[in-house]
Amino acid sequence: MPLPRWIGAAALATLTAFTLLAPPGETETRAGGTLTTGSAPSPALGGEAVAYTAYLPAGYDRGGARHPVLYLLHGRGDTMQAWTRVKTVLDDLIRTKRIPPVIAVMPDAPWSERGSWYTDSRYTGSDLPGRKVETALAHDLVGHVDATYRTAPIREARLVGGYSMGGAGALRFALAHQDVFSAAAVLSPAVYTPLPPGDSSARDYGAFGEGAAKFSDDVYRELNYPALLPELDPELPVRMFVAVGDDEYANPDPADARHDLDFESAALYNAARRSPAVSAQLRVLDGGHDWTVWTPAFEQAMAELGPGLSVTPPAGVPTPPHGTAATDWAGGVAAHADGSLTVGYAAGGPVGGTAAGQPHAGRLDAVITRTGANGWTRQLGTAADERLYGVAPLPDGGVLAAGYTKGDLDGRHPGNAADDAFVVRLGPDGEVRWITQFGAPDAADRLYGLAAAPDGGAYVAGYTKGDLDGRNAGDKDALVARLTPSGELAWLRQYGGPGEDKAYGVAADAANVYVTGSATAALPGTSALGGLDGWLAAFGTADGARTWATAAGGDGDDRLNAVTVTTGGLVVATGAVNGDAHTAAFDARGKRRWTHTLATPSADEGAAVAALPGGEVEVVGHTRGRVGVQAGGADVLTLRLDAKGGQRAAAQFGSARDDAVDPFAEPNLYAAPTPSGQVAVSGLTYGAAGPGNGDVFLATVTPETGLPS
Repeated sequence: MPLPRWIGAAALATLTAFTLLAPPGETETRAGGTLTTGSAPSPALGGEAVAYTAYLPAGYDRGGARHPVLYLLHGRGDTMQAWTRVKTVLDDLIRTKRIPPVIAVMPDAPWSERGSWYTDSRYTGSDLPGRKVETALAHDLVGHVDATYRTAPIREARLVGGYSMGGAGALRFALAHQDVFSAAAVLSPAVYTPLPPGDSSARDYGAFGEGAAKFSDDVYRELNYPALLPELDPELPVRMFVAVGDDEYANPDPADARHDLDFESAALYNAARRSPAVSAQLRVLDGGHDWTVWTPAFEQAMAELGPGLSVTPPAGVPTPPHGTAATDWAGGVAAHADGSLTVGYAAGGPVGGTAAGQPHAGRLDAVITRTGANGWTRQLGTAADERLYGVAPLPDGGVLAAGYTKGDLDGRHPGNAADDAFVVRLGPDGEVRWITQFGAPDAADRLYGLAAAPDGGAYVAGYTKGDLDGRNAGDKDALVARLTPSGELAWLRQYGGPGEDKAYGVAADAANVYVTGSATAALPGTSALGGLDGWLAAFGTADGARTWATAAGGDGDDRLNAVTVTTGGLVVATGAVNGDAHTAAFDARGKRRWTHTLATPSADEGAAVAALPGGEVEVVGHTRGRVGVQAGGADVLTLRLDAKGGQRAAAQFGSARDDAVDPFAEPNLYAAPTPSGQVAVSGLTYGAAGPGNGDVFLATVTPETGLPS
C-alpha cells in the first residue's frame, strides 16, 4: 500500500500485518475460485522471474473454456498477497453472473524496495538499481500467462487494475499499452500533475529518475498521463473506472493542496473523458486511502468494466465506407432482385464534398449509389442543404428516395429558403425520372420515412410546421402523403396535437398506411403518457383517412422510429421506451399482439425493422451496452424476433467509435430485407477507416447470427 510520509511506524506495522493476512502455502482452495502461485521468467529483468498469485475461477480445472484476465497491481510497500482479499468479491461477482468467469493475476513488485511505480526506471544508483518493471509486467508476464493458462491473447480479454502506486501503474499500462489492455480500474491513483508535491515518495525510489538523480521532472512528465492522452489511438478504445475516497490525506502545504488524491483523481477523470479513445467513470466513496475504499471500489469497477471483457474480438463495421472527405450522414438502403443494393446518404457538410466524381452543388447534397456490376452514383443538390431519409426499391429496378431540401431542387421553387419535402424517382440506370418538391412556403417541412407503393408510387411521412391540410394544430404536425407513380400528390394528411409531433417511419399493406413517430402532447385518438411519447397510427391507402392510433411509452422520453408489415400481416413498430429497445406488434385493427423489450444498463434503441420469412422480423438499432461483444461507443444492435415476439438472436457490431447514431445520440441507421433472406443495413459511422469524419457503412447481416456476413 503506498503510504504518505506522515504515517508513523506503528501504523505502518499494523497496516502491513493486516495486508499479509493471506493464507500461506503454494496453493489454496476455498469455496469458489482457487488461489495459486507461480513465476514468469522475464528477459526484461535479465532472466529474473516475476512472482505472482493467480485466482482461477470455480470449475477452471474441469472445463475447456478460455477466460479474460485481470492484472492487479499492488501499492507501494505491499506484496502480491494484498489483492488476495478480493477473492470473495470475485467469487460473488462470478456466481451472480455480474461478470464472466475471470482469471486474476496479482504480480509481486519488490523492485526499488517496493517503490517501482511500475516504470522502466532509468536510475543508475547502486542503492536502488533501476529495473524495467513496466516491460517485465506488460510484456513478459502477459506472454507467460497467455502461454500457461486458458486465456484469449487479445486486448478485449485483459483488464489492468491497481490502487495507489498500483493505480498509477494501471493507468500507465492502459494508456501506454493500448494494444495489450482494453480496460483499467484505477483506484486512488498516486498520480500528480504536472509534478508530484515536494513530500511525495514518488520522488524517492528512482522510478522517475535518470542517471544518478532519483527524480527527473522531464522523465515524470514524459511518463505521466497528460503526455499519453493526446497520443492515444481512438481505434483501440480504453474503458476506465476511477475511484477515490473522500477522506484522502490533505496536504498541509497550501501550495500542494491541489495534489490531494481526491483532487488529482477528479482531474484525471476530466482529462481522460475528453479523449476520443477513452470512456471514463468516476466514483467518490466514503473513506480514506485504504481497503475500506478499495474493496467496494473494486467491486463497482468490475461490475462496470467486467461485462465488457470478452475472449472473442468484436465484429467490425464492413469497409470501405461510402462518403466524402467531408461529414456525411446515412440516408437509406434498398435491396433489389438482382442482388444489388442501393445506399443513400447526405454528403458534403458545410465544406462540401463529391462522391464518385459527381459535381457538388453546395453544402449537403443527396447521394444515391447502386452497387454491383452495373452500379452508378447520382448526386443531387442545390446551393443549400439536402438530406436523405429513405430509399425504397421499385419493381422495375429503380428506386425512390425522400428527404428535404432548403433550395430549389425540382426547378419549380425559385427563391425557396425553408425546408421543403421532396421525393425523387430514379430508373434502374440511375437517371432521374421525376422530382416532387412540396411544402408550406414559409415553414419547415421534412420527410423522415418512405415506403414504395405496389404501383410504383410512394408513401412518405415526416412533419410540417405549416398548414398543408387545414390549420397546424401545434408547433409541428406529423404528415403522411401518397404520391402517384408519376410523382403527383394524391393526398396529404396532417396529424397533430398541441405539442411537437413528428413521423419517422412508414409502411403499408393493401388497406392501410402505418406511421410511427413521437409527440410531446396527446395526439387525437391517444392519451399522453408522460414526456415524449411514441405513437403508431393507421391511415387508409385510398384517401388517407385515419382509422386508429395508439401511444407507447412511460414517464420519460420515448419514441417509435420505424414500422414494417410482416409476412403474417402484423404491423411491427420499434423504437425506445424508458431507454430500452422496444418492439411491439399489432393487427390491422390496432390491437396489440405482443411486445418485446431488450434492455442493458446503457441506452438501447430500435431504429429500423425488416420483415423476414415466416412472420419474423429483424430489428436493427443501437446500443451502448453489452448484448454480444462490445466494439466501443455506440454499436449497431441486431435483434431477431419470431412471429410471436420471441427473441431468436441478438448481437452487436461496430467500430471503436460511435456507429448508428449522430452527435446528438439520435439514430442514423436503416435496414431492408434482401431477396436472399438477409438484411441490408446502412448507417453512420465515426470509426471505419473512411475518407471523412463521419461516413456511411453498408453491411449485409445474417439473421441467424445478427452479424455482417
